[in-house]
Amino acid sequence: MSEQRVHELRPEHYHTTFGPHAPALTVESGDEVIAWCADARGLDANGEQIGLESLAGPAGARREVSNPVTGPIHVVGAEPGDALAVEIREVTPTRGWAWSTTPAEFGFFSTEDISGPTSFTPPQWAPEEQREFRWELDLERMTGRLTLERSRAEAVEIPLHPFLGCLGVAPERGETRMTMTPGRHGGNMDCPQVGPGTTVYLPVYEPGALLSLGDCHAAQGDGELCGVALEVSCRARVRVELVKSRAMRWPRAEDGEHIMAIGSARPLRAAYAAAHVELLAWLVEGYGFDRFEAYQVLSQVGTTRIGNVVDPNYSVVARFPRQYLP
Repeated sequence: MSEQRVHELRPEHYHTTFGPHAPALTVESGDEVIAWCADARGLDANGEQIGLESLAGPAGARREVSNPVTGPIHVVGAEPGDALAVEIREVTPTRGWAWSTTPAEFGFFSTEDISGPTSFTPPQWAPEEQREFRWELDLERMTGRLTLERSRAEAVEIPLHPFLGCLGVAPERGETRMTMTPGRHGGNMDCPQVGPGTTVYLPVYEPGALLSLGDCHAAQGDGELCGVALEVSCRARVRVELVKSRAMRWPRAEDGEHIMAIGSARPLRAAYAAAHVELLAWLVEGYGFDRFEAYQVLSQVGTTRIGNVVDPNYSVVARFPRQYLP
């Protein structure tokens, strides 16, 4: 086994797509990568806009600053049909403030139709105006503070839980996907569980896997309701490990308490189904459960978290407690 190495990746070029791009870094299985990431608007640690020339993408694509990601990282030996284990060791904000906003054209309460194919039409409320919010971050206490200008309370302070909104590999069939959209390749899942202490397993579709990451959130509630979390630049430290011949249809993850599967689709029912079918497959293939018995136990002890209900695909995290594993 080769000796573990630590690489540092300070991007010269960012991507606003996941795809078969030229690698920014090549590593071996077992290596660590320290990756510096801009925020969702392309603001760096100094709050300065990254230059448009640093946004790499397919020929003819619009060079918009939207969730620019660091990478891709080529993992030697990764081939289609394998899985890439990404152990997230650190996600550290690199500045003392984060931004958020409540856009009228984005978020759950946007102008898009959220009723779906159902006889029940949910209540609609569209923000009449877009408002910008600046949260001051105390990185020693790991808290975020927002001054309230129009509310009875003067301010609110919340705990921070930084995580990677975007983590993914090159998609299947050589396709290129915008960083706004989550899918089987990972991508913009916006799941708070994708943070320190979690290992995420991604299916490999292209030689080298081509891992990219970014879109750090200092904090976010389930669903990312308004469409924008506490957006901040970050320094992420991850360890990558190749798992040969580990086929999976959707990303999987595990931490000290749960094994998890992440499905991304629309409507929300489809994302819920994808996550739970993948989790059932893991229980059967990886832990020796009978499928019907796994279905029964998961029905009684499983929990579900909602990553986002605002992106082109919604993301659902299905979780099974470790204490009930064989």
